[in-house]
Amino acid sequence: MSDGTSPLPGPGVGTTGVVVQPRTPPGPVTTGSDTARVAAALDEGLAHLCPPSPTTTLSLELMGTDGRPGPQQIGDDRRDRRLHAALVAPVRHLLDAGGKRWRAHLMARVLETFGVNPRPYAEVIAACEVGHAGSLMVDDVEDASPLRRGGPAAHVLFGESTAINAGTAAYFSLDRAVRHTLPEDAELRLAVYETYLAGLRATHAGQALDLQGHTEEMELALATRDAGPLLRMLTLTHRLKTGAQVRALCEIGSLIGRAAPEQRAAIGEFGEALGLAYQIMDDVCDLRGVIHRQRVTKRVAEDLSNAKVAFPLAHAVTLLPRAEAAALWQSLRADPDERAVQRAARTIEDTGAVRVCEQEATRLLEQAWAGLAPHLPDSPRTTALAEAATAVIHRTWNT
Repeated sequence: MSDGTSPLPGPGVGTTGVVVQPRTPPGPVTTGSDTARVAAALDEGLAHLCPPSPTTTLSLELMGTDGRPGPQQIGDDRRDRRLHAALVAPVRHLLDAGGKRWRAHLMARVLETFGVNPRPYAEVIAACEVGHAGSLMVDDVEDASPLRRGGPAAHVLFGESTAINAGTAAYFSLDRAVRHTLPEDAELRLAVYETYLAGLRATHAGQALDLQGHTEEMELALATRDAGPLLRMLTLTHRLKTGAQVRALCEIGSLIGRAAPEQRAAIGEFGEALGLAYQIMDDVCDLRGVIHRQRVTKRVAEDLSNAKVAFPLAHAVTLLPRAEAAALWQSLRADPDERAVQRAARTIEDTGAVRVCEQEATRLLEQAWAGLAPHLPDSPRTTALAEAATAVIHRTWNT
C-alpha cells in the first residue's frame, strides 16, 4: 500500500489555467491500460449495447424478454427497426458525435488498479458512456439546448418525446451489460445494481436542484456580501448531479475488482470529489467556450446568456464591489445580447474568479487523492489512475 505521501502529478501552466503533463508510468502496466486498447474495448462494448443496426436479440433485451425468442418473434424486422430507431439511434447520434469518454476510461483505470483486465468488462465500461449520453439527452431537453458536442442535440433531430424516452432507456444499459458480464455471480450483480441505483437517485436529485436554479442564493449573496450559502448549494447540486455519477462508476469498478470495503469507500469519495472538481472546471470552460477538433463544442458563456449561476459567477460577486456585482447580475437577468454576455464574461475573468475555481478544483482532487492513496498498492497502475484523474480536471485528456 502507498503511504499516502505521494502527490498527484504536478501542474504546469496552460491556456485554461493549470494543465498537467502526465508522467510516463515507471514500468509496464497490465493488459488494457494503454489508451488505445481501452478505447477499442469501449467501442466493442458500445457495439453490443448500441449496435448501429437493428437485431432481434437487441429488441428482446430492450423489451425485457428473457430466454430464447419464440418462433413468432424471430425475424420481426419491422419491430426491430422501430425499436432501434426510437431507442438506439438517438443515443448513437450523441455517442458518434465524439466526446472525451473519460468516465469509461476512468473505470478502466480503476479496474486495472485492482488487478483486473478491463477487456472482459467492456460492456460495463461502455454502459457508463451510454447512461451518461442518456442523461445529456434529457438535460438538453430540460435546458432547451439546441447544440451538443458541436452538432444538433438529439431532441432537435428526433423530437423531444423520443429524446426523453431514449435518454431514459439508456440508463438501463447497465442492467444489460451486467447480465452479459456477470451471469453467474448474483451477489456481485446485486451490489453493482445497488451502487448504480444509488448514484442514479442522487444524480436526479442534483438535476432537480439545478433545474430550480440558484437565484435565491445569488440574491442573498449580493445583499449580504457572503457567498457561503450560494457556494454550498452549488456544491451540493454538483456533488449530486456530477459527483455521484463518477462515484458510482468508481465503486462499481472496485466491486468488480474485489476491493476491500475500506478501499471501495475511499475510491468512492475520490470519484465524488473528481466529479465535483470536473464540474467546476467545466463551468470555467463554459465561460470561455471550447473548440475541440475544429468544432465549437461549447459556446462562449452559454450559462451567462441563460442567467444560470455557475461557479465563476458565484465567486465573482464577492470579488467585485457591491454596486458592480449587482449591476452584473441585473444585466444577466435582462435577457442580454451576445455583446453584453461577452462583456460579463470578461468582467468575471478580470475579478480572478477563474483562478479561484482552478485552485478549488485542484485542492479537491489533491485532498481526495491523499485520502485514497493509503488504500491502494504503490504501483504503476495506481500512478496511471492518478494521472488519468488529473488529466480529466485539467483538460489534457486526449481521447
